[in-house]
Amino acid sequence: MEGLGAEAYGYLSAGIGAGLAALGAGVGIGQIGRGAVEGISRQPEAIGDIRSTMIIAAALVEGVALFGVVICVLLVLPLYV
Repeated sequence: MEGLGAEAYGYLSAGIGAGLAALGAGVGIGQIGRGAVEGISRQPEAIGDIRSTMIIAAALVEGVALFGVVICVLLVLPLYV
């Protein structure tokens, strides 16, 4: 039995990278939500400001995760060329 080829390692690394990007985004958005709920529970009158800040921060985290997944896909694409 021979080892995995370069193509298999490329697919494996792209899959692991995309998974880590998604995992990191999930953890980041969870932390943002936790902080927002704690802030709202401590200061209910600031719910509008906290909510808008939370939505912007969550969008930025999702954007970074999307870049990570796109980079992983681009790493695999040259294998077909």
